[in-house]
Amino acid sequence: MRVKYTTRGIVLARTHVGEANTLVAMLTEDVGLVFARAQSLRKPGAKLAAALATFAESELVLVRGKEGWRVAGAVLGENWFQRLPSPDTRAAAARVSGLLLRLVAGEAQDSVLFPIVRAFLISLTDVPPEQREAAEILAVLRLLAALGLDSGPIPGERAEDFSRHALSEAFEGRAVFVKRINAGIAASGL
Repeated sequence: MRVKYTTRGIVLARTHVGEANTLVAMLTEDVGLVFARAQSLRKPGAKLAAALATFAESELVLVRGKEGWRVAGAVLGENWFQRLPSPDTRAAAARVSGLLLRLVAGEAQDSVLFPIVRAFLISLTDVPPEQREAAEILAVLRLLAALGLDSGPIPGERAEDFSRHALSEAFEGRAVFVKRINAGIAASGL
């Protein structure tokens, strides 16, 4: 008998597999980064389509089988793509999630990544345009630190801190932080 895992997750990317199936890259609260197959997701009227859209945060039911993870159910909680106010904020979210997928080779059982990405998406919904870059810098620094690719001080008190004060510190020190980000990415071998 296969075990079902119920967890909250954010869809980072989707890849078409076959005629109607999709491989979904999800950052989950409990299981970490997983790649799960969603059957018939691309068929018209697919029940899970809205819950498994890119940047959708959903309650997920995942099943681990011989060939990997499979999505057994999903209920949409928040569609971050629709809540992000502009193409620039969507592009920032895409850059951060794309970098995360490149930095993590395969699946990762790291539950620290989910709150960072979720807090970053929340911050993008109401951050002023002049602080978007600072939010992106903070998110990337925190992801690099969580993955062991950066050990320097990061503005804010905790991983989910995208307060105005933390964003201001990130903006003021952006030259130093961008150097650290580049060093962390270089250390990853990308």
